[in-house]
Amino acid sequence: MRAMLAVFKREFTGYFSTPLAYVFIVIFLFAMGVFTFYLGNFFGSEQASLFPFFSFHPWLYLFLIPAISMRLWAEERKGGTLELLMTLPIPLWAAVVGKYLAAWAFSGIALLLTFPIWITVNYLGDPDNGVILASYIGSFLMAGAYLAIGSCLSAATNSQVIAFVVSVVVCFLFTVAGTPLVINFVQAIAPLTLVNAISSFSFLTHFAAIMAGVIDLRDIIFFGSLIGLFLFATAILIDLKKA
Repeated sequence: MRAMLAVFKREFTGYFSTPLAYVFIVIFLFAMGVFTFYLGNFFGSEQASLFPFFSFHPWLYLFLIPAISMRLWAEERKGGTLELLMTLPIPLWAAVVGKYLAAWAFSGIALLLTFPIWITVNYLGDPDNGVILASYIGSFLMAGAYLAIGSCLSAATNSQVIAFVVSVVVCFLFTVAGTPLVINFVQAIAPLTLVNAISSFSFLTHFAAIMAGVIDLRDIIFFGSLIGLFLFATAILIDLKKA
């Protein structure tokens, strides 16, 4: 645990040692505001709800989270510091989990800084704050899943651009897996069992359930299992590159 915390501290402080973190947070908050108040027609709906705010999270994460994850391992490999990191007296899992948790904590801070929108909707009306809290938790879990995918793909290449593009594509597939367009296409060529299996991997499906205010154990297990699976794959890829 000490080794993991040391990696976490090193990575987390590293985000704020460059202007990149502040630029990302500003872009994230600006995009959230634009999508919520303009594209989401927040005031026109005349409802004390943050549904327009959270409904855009999967699509913003689709591009913003890979922008964080692309540097996790690709930068280490390109800069030649991966070999140095692997020679330190820390287990591989500690490096993988520590770097991942630092990136997840950073994205969590960006999400937390959107709290003025929550304050605004409480000032204008009487929203269901339990639903809003559940949606924040679901959004944080979904960001973690996107990040785990991006971490794995970053470990597979030394190019941040390639890691970003491939991460966006893979995350997009997980996002739209349960949409009618995909389901209708798969139904025409595959049995119902496969259709249901593909639909169950949709981030939109699980996040929509949490946005309804119900934190189902199945949704938590889904995101947690996905995070664990891709972090395990990250460790394997790093071990193979080290060998």
